[in-house]
Amino acid sequence: MNNENADVTTDKPKRVHDQVPSELFANFMKSGWTPSELTDIAPLEVVTYAYSRRQVLSAAYKGIRLVLPAGGYKVRANDTDYNFRPHSAFVYYSGVQGADATADAVLVLEPSGDSHITYLYMHPRSTRDTDAFYRDAKYGELWVGRRFTLDEAKSRYQIDTLQLTDLEALLSDGKETLTLRSVDPVVDPKVKKHDREEEFATFVSEQRLCKDEYEVREMQAAVDATALGFNDVIHAMPAAVETPRGERVLDAAFYGRARILGNDLGYNTIVGAGSHACVLHWIRNDGDVRRGELVLIDAGVEVESFYTADITRTLPVDGKFTPAQRALYMLVYESQLAGFAAIKPGVLFSEINKACQAVLAKGLADMGVLTVSAEESLKPEVGLHRRWTLHGVSHHLGLDVHDCAQARKDQYLDAPLREGMVLTVEPGLYIQPDDELFAPEYRGIGIRIEDDVVVTADGCRNISEDIPRHPDEIEKWMRSVLGR
Repeated sequence: MNNENADVTTDKPKRVHDQVPSELFANFMKSGWTPSELTDIAPLEVVTYAYSRRQVLSAAYKGIRLVLPAGGYKVRANDTDYNFRPHSAFVYYSGVQGADATADAVLVLEPSGDSHITYLYMHPRSTRDTDAFYRDAKYGELWVGRRFTLDEAKSRYQIDTLQLTDLEALLSDGKETLTLRSVDPVVDPKVKKHDREEEFATFVSEQRLCKDEYEVREMQAAVDATALGFNDVIHAMPAAVETPRGERVLDAAFYGRARILGNDLGYNTIVGAGSHACVLHWIRNDGDVRRGELVLIDAGVEVESFYTADITRTLPVDGKFTPAQRALYMLVYESQLAGFAAIKPGVLFSEINKACQAVLAKGLADMGVLTVSAEESLKPEVGLHRRWTLHGVSHHLGLDVHDCAQARKDQYLDAPLREGMVLTVEPGLYIQPDDELFAPEYRGIGIRIEDDVVVTADGCRNISEDIPRHPDEIEKWMRSVLGR
């Protein structure tokens, strides 16, 4: 990345080699450009949904200014940043998508009678009549690419747009204001702390608990892209076996699909080969991929609308399960089926976990590794079976991989399921390589199966059903992809 000849940055100390351009150069840079305005920009499909969401928010906070920042760039090292990804609440209420999302933008709902008028404050395109397009290394068009003008953004999102530089004057008028604290360090000091801020953050999280039709379609698209990513992983399996740190070969294969078909990964991919599958959040992905072992891949594509899938498959490196691998896999598989069966409107969210755990505990008792009965182990104060299955088996999914995380417990863990909720179901078993309670052939095996489901009127619909799960289907799938 070449930035040695940058003239000026907007928020970083001036470097010794920065130069103020001469008047001759400045005038020369402003001349000789063909007009390049965008025309016939169609509104996004999400516009009407985002409008409806804002109406719900507006009704809950009449007379209060609501400020929803997108957030800014986060430093990776020195003067390089991570790829920008806007805050999920900003996305939900604005409808901004993918590469169109600009750092530091702020959505403002300004009170107007019993309702609100929405404004999008943003850094617009640095047009050729300014010097920012070539001098501003953070926002300038020659440095980071074209952004929408204010009029173009208004056409795309159907929201009135204003210069971000005008926001400070608005926020200094003393009007009662709520914001999402700690999203934007520039906005925070300009908004007086309010005793309803925590409630506000909870509200915007809980409003996403049930997905609308648009959201479900986007999540299906994310799942479909993820399915192709898993095909790429299988196709790369032989190369992973032959390459040191082969887990990264599989990691890279999935990442390529995420960038081709989506915005990015929905979260850091887990590629756990062999006993690395027993490390629940294994993201180093620097291990070898060995014949005869399993590899656990937990991955999801985030599409341009920022909705993500969250899928886990555990695959035999050779394309065929050993008897010990299959026995453990089928126990997890049956556990997941029990989780699916438990889902329907009115059932407590926690019942999904109970259903899965009951199957796992019984299976472990039948294998002779529990020192108490399955019934005894399932008591909250006992839980011996949890030695091999530490995590819960479900969470909400959407714009965040762990969506609605600021929802109250009585609206999440202790809440009845509602139609339109999107959840994961992901039981697992993890036998550490030094676990002497299991026979040697089981040690070092980690298995998780994870799918994404929508709660329906009478149960649930598995939107990732087309990604093979049963061991027979997985073996057939791998033969097909690898041409064996």
